[in-house]
Amino acid sequence: MIQTKLPIYLASKSPRRRKLLKQMNLKFKAFNVEMDEKIIKKDSPAENVKRLANQKLQIAKLSVKKGIIITADTIVVLNGEVIGKPKNKKDAGNILKKLSGLTHNVFTGVSVYNSEKNKTITTFEKTSVTFRALSKKDIDDYIATGSPMDKAGAYGIQDDFGAVFITKINGCYYNVVGLPVSKLYSTLLRII
Repeated sequence: MIQTKLPIYLASKSPRRRKLLKQMNLKFKAFNVEMDEKIIKKDSPAENVKRLANQKLQIAKLSVKKGIIITADTIVVLNGEVIGKPKNKKDAGNILKKLSGLTHNVFTGVSVYNSEKNKTITTFEKTSVTFRALSKKDIDDYIATGSPMDKAGAYGIQDDFGAVFITKINGCYYNVVGLPVSKLYSTLLRII
């Protein structure tokens, strides 16, 4: 069990990340950090998510004087191509067609900061996800739910309908949801 007298802050608007922290039995306050999540093509996916999580942390530090701050960033990578959140319904359809029948990787970078120790740990997790071949109807029905619109890769593994696309997962399930819970827990133990 994580025990600290410091307040814990999650700098993320993601309802999925908030739910995962509650599952970890953490008391925390959440707030949003706005920034341009720019991918640097020459950097590896791991380097990109770690850098983005750390940049979010630097912005979050401006709002928190004392406490533990958690930030994260998730990307989907297929054959070296970074696939972000869809811009619109058509883009969501194109992304899901791309992922259909193939295996992609999900990378999440996590930064945790302890203001009392002035210490930061930044880490990442990688999970492989295999989709079954998707029909046009599968894709259209899923887009109609509205679920793909705020998610990297245009799907949510935790969604009632999004889950039916996945035939195999290798690695941390929660990483695909948006936060590698076990890695975050061990990082918190190291930083508190």
